[in-house]
Amino acid sequence: MIQSMTGYGKAEAILETGKLTVEIRTLNGKSADISIKSSLLPKDKEILVRQKVADKLNRGTIDFFLSWEPNAASEAKTINEDLVVEYFRQVDKIRKDLSCASSDMADNVLLTSILRFPDVIDAGAKKQEIINEDNWNVVEAAIDSAIDAVNDYRSREGVALYKDVTGRVQNILDLENRVESFEAERIETVRTKLLKSLEDLQQKPDPSRFEQEMIFYLEKYDINEEKVRLRQHCKYFMDTIDGEDKPGKKLGFIIQEMGREINTTGSKANHAGIQQTVVLMKDELEKIREQCMNIL
Repeated sequence: MIQSMTGYGKAEAILETGKLTVEIRTLNGKSADISIKSSLLPKDKEILVRQKVADKLNRGTIDFFLSWEPNAASEAKTINEDLVVEYFRQVDKIRKDLSCASSDMADNVLLTSILRFPDVIDAGAKKQEIINEDNWNVVEAAIDSAIDAVNDYRSREGVALYKDVTGRVQNILDLENRVESFEAERIETVRTKLLKSLEDLQQKPDPSRFEQEMIFYLEKYDINEEKVRLRQHCKYFMDTIDGEDKPGKKLGFIIQEMGREINTTGSKANHAGIQQTVVLMKDELEKIREQCMNIL
């Protein structure tokens, strides 16, 4: 069954210091255009992730997101205890030198004040890398789960795409049958038009010569070959979409051939009913073309 190139997948990795969320969004594209929109992924893992995404998602415009939600404990800043003790010792010495009275309340106020001193709260400590070798297996499993979710989404979208485009191919075949229903009327219209022209010229045609001219004229506007080729292209379209896993590019080429036969039919129509039917066929084909641009 075919897949759409439009998809979305999400998975989570629970790490020791928090929760990592992996999100992947895909849209249609001619090749695998992968954009990693996060600074959380280590540089040495980026090539591996790009290769994994390209292999499993094949092609499309692919956006890869990582977001981080830390645990409260991992976000707590560190108090520099040695510095607090030193500040307290120095201030306490100054207080004694000034013969200031000491009490538990005064000590608490002093400690609170010291905690507001610069560098007491160690916010400048080196931040630990969120993704590392120790938790990479968990992160990689989440990435694989997100990719699988994208493929599941694509498959569901593919069911709707398949139903739509194959239904429109059948509509084109039905319209082609309608073209055939105008053939007898078209021949009679051409005959009547030629006779009327001769009457206007006050000429009486030789019956055998007239039939020869009729045959020549109708051969010039014969659309039988176009009808046969269009039916063949429609069959090839169905065989391809049913028989290949990723038929999108090939379907685009088949649609071009279908369009060529429909356009030639219109140029040779010489009949209002056929021309109107050709317009309907073109409309169906354009909708098929638009949908097939999103088929993997």
